Amino acid sequence: MTRRGLRALALTATAAVGTLYAVQARNAAFSDAGAASFSDEVPPRATQLGVLKGSSPVSQFDILVIGGGATGCGIAVDAATRGLRTALVEREDFAAGTSSRSTKLVHGGVRYLEKAVKNADPGQLKLVYEALKERATILQNAPHLTAPLPTMMPCYSWWEIPYYYAGMKLYDLIAWSRVLHLSRFHSASESREMFPTLAASSPDGRSLKGTVVYFDGQMNDARLNVSLACTAALAGAAVLNHAEVVGLNKDETTGQVTGARVRDAVSSQTFDVHAKVVINATGPFCDSIRKMSDGEARPMVTTSSGVHVVLPDYFSPDSTGLIVPKTKDGRVVFMLPWLGKTIAGTTDAEAPPTQRPEPHEDEISFILDAINGYLSVPVRRQDVLSAWSGLRPLATNPDSKDTKDIVRDHVVTVGEDGLISVSGGKWTTYRLMAEHAVNAAVRAGKLTPQSKCVTENLLLVGAEGWDPSLFASLTQQYVRMKRTYSGKVVPGVMDTAVAKHLTHSYGGRADRVAYIAQVESFGKKLAHGYPDLEAEVVYCARHEYCASAVDFIARRSRLAFLDTAAAARALPRVVELLGQELGWDKKKRKAELADAQSFLETFKAKSNAQFVDGKH
Repeated sequence: MTRRGLRALALTATAAVGTLYAVQARNAAFSDAGAASFSDEVPPRATQLGVLKGSSPVSQFDILVIGGGATGCGIAVDAATRGLRTALVEREDFAAGTSSRSTKLVHGGVRYLEKAVKNADPGQLKLVYEALKERATILQNAPHLTAPLPTMMPCYSWWEIPYYYAGMKLYDLIAWSRVLHLSRFHSASESREMFPTLAASSPDGRSLKGTVVYFDGQMNDARLNVSLACTAALAGAAVLNHAEVVGLNKDETTGQVTGARVRDAVSSQTFDVHAKVVINATGPFCDSIRKMSDGEARPMVTTSSGVHVVLPDYFSPDSTGLIVPKTKDGRVVFMLPWLGKTIAGTTDAEAPPTQRPEPHEDEISFILDAINGYLSVPVRRQDVLSAWSGLRPLATNPDSKDTKDIVRDHVVTVGEDGLISVSGGKWTTYRLMAEHAVNAAVRAGKLTPQSKCVTENLLLVGAEGWDPSLFASLTQQYVRMKRTYSGKVVPGVMDTAVAKHLTHSYGGRADRVAYIAQVESFGKKLAHGYPDLEAEVVYCARHEYCASAVDFIARRSRLAFLDTAAAARALPRVVELLGQELGWDKKKRKAELADAQSFLETFKAKSNAQFVDGKH
């Protein structure tokens, strides 16, 4: 199918499922009268809840997806755009788990390529090939949330130059027509000019000989996940976050899974969702859903902890990353520029699944030690602005107990009771995983989609109307309204930094946020030194299913991940704005503030406690 905008695909899908929500062409105009017309908004949460509650054994969904991470939302997009009647429920929020805690890379996997060559492993090579293909697809379909990123591999021995150079050329060759930019070699002096904090000598005293630079993609993972959820909704899927599956329903005669019992945390309602096929896409919690269906089910997922730390921007240039090719545990560690800061990670150690994983001090020290040996400026523990842990759901490999050796491929299984489970994989290949899962659902449920998979050329929400120069027109067209200490509302400059932030977060819909900032006087920044606006809280509550303070500070904006102290300072205003939009009473606002403060305590910044306790 030739590439089209989201409009045509969603019209096809929604016509098939009989929904009233048709995606229309982007139509946002700021008139002289100060009014805007937006005709392609996602259905509100209350509407989605009503659609889910309205299902019955007679009027059932074709597919019910459990899990709102990248894979689950990808499945919902795929199924809905094929014309299948689709529902999705998520216990917490979209991207609340693994999908918001990645290394932010859209990549084929240079480490997997090295293992494929060393071990003559076709499985690893296949994974690299598929991931490089999907890398190009993500950058094409969500250009506002992704971008190519050059990354340096330092060479402190002469033999490392041909070794890494040949490896990166093979990486380019496998990508072929989808290569982002060709890898290249830079001399020591050129490398230090490009990356001023790069050490002139290695920890063992060898002098820098040069660097091999290759290209991968980088993303804003949580916002990409939210975009997937909104895209699914616009395509006709009924999506609901903060809705936990508390049990699976089965046909008494055949024993086949026919839906799920769901408890909505927002409305405190419990109801049944009926579906022909149920897909379990819960990542690290895959086995818990499988055991709901079959108490004797053998585990098929091993969870691995990946810790990252965020450092000030001065540790890396704003356009180039660094890879430490060898660490004590045999992994690589990245140090990458991300949203105006420096992100470093990751670790890899087996860990039990938990909803709010926390990094351990030894893991943080491991990362700091790994990068310290390659920098001319010492990295101290007090430099850490935020640190978090994410859980990778790895398909169990019976031949290896070491999680770093498990291939990051995915597995789609169909149980005897019809429950389909998706495990393994990685962020970059979410779309391919979704395609395989929906294909399995079509076969297992004898479903009749209206079209084949179309997601390879499907623009996600925000990509419509996107242009790299969009920030300039936004700066010219809008001002930010903000209140002074005297209570007056005065205009402020829509500066370049804010405009770039909005366009890279919301893409072609950035003007809708700017409109709220200007017309409704929500143009004040939430935290000093960061471009996040009050208007974003309002917009996300209205149009992106933001239902809690944590939803906003962690996933609609990225303040919690970038700077724990800044997120804590923004919290009271975030709670106030969400309370106004969602109708929270005083008790609810107090509970939201306490829950968000507790959440921030899991982000191990050095001076975390003093800000969470309000002693700033």
